[in-house]
Amino acid sequence: MADTTRRMPGAAGDLAEAHPDVWAAYSALGEAAAKAGPLSARERRLVKLALSIGAGSEGAVHSHARRARSEDIAPADLRQVALLAIGPLGLPRAVAATTWIADVTDK
Repeated sequence: MADTTRRMPGAAGDLAEAHPDVWAAYSALGEAAAKAGPLSARERRLVKLALSIGAGSEGAVHSHARRARSEDIAPADLRQVALLAIGPLGLPRAVAATTWIADVTDK
């Protein structure tokens, strides 16, 4: 794993350590996608949180909520992303997302 990559929790960290070339390629793809348009870092983080909610991925929601907090994005902003999911994704998915975000913000 590259020195610039911090240790990630769980299976993703295990995969990155076991397959550093795969992880480096995956990271490079993410960096290229981030540079491909005009969105700010804050906007990209909130979009990634929303996509994680849409995918129903608790682990990804936790990850993007943690990263958002480390980037000084307010918990209220993260909760609003979950609330915005009500229309397109339904109340149950939004409620789940709210609890996953709270797992990170209410520590």
